[in-house]
Amino acid sequence: MNELEPEQLERLAVQLRELERDLPRAIERAGAGTATVELDQQSVGRLSRMDELQRQAMAKSGRRSLELRLQLVRSALSALAAGEYGVCRECEEAIGYQRLSARPETPFCLPCQSEREARGPR
Repeated sequence: MNELEPEQLERLAVQLRELERDLPRAIERAGAGTATVELDQQSVGRLSRMDELQRQAMAKSGRRSLELRLQLVRSALSALAAGEYGVCRECEEAIGYQRLSARPETPFCLPCQSEREARGPR
């Protein structure tokens, strides 16, 4: 297994702590776009309302993605504290530093993530 160097581990820990600090603010901002769309078609035309409903659905999806990412960040921080960070939850091999640099919260190595995506949602 390819272990992370101590300085790499520290850089990743800093990234995770920054994400844990910043994501709640991003979730809060995303929540502003999920407000209920008014039904008054006198002030808003039908197409404008449809556009607004689509924008609202996209905002809700974005917020869910941010909430999931925050859960993954917190899980990665727990794994870090337990000395288990950087190990794929599927195959138990080391996750490469480049992958962790891009997404420090990722729980899977690239081959396992690719396989999971190919299988689709369960």
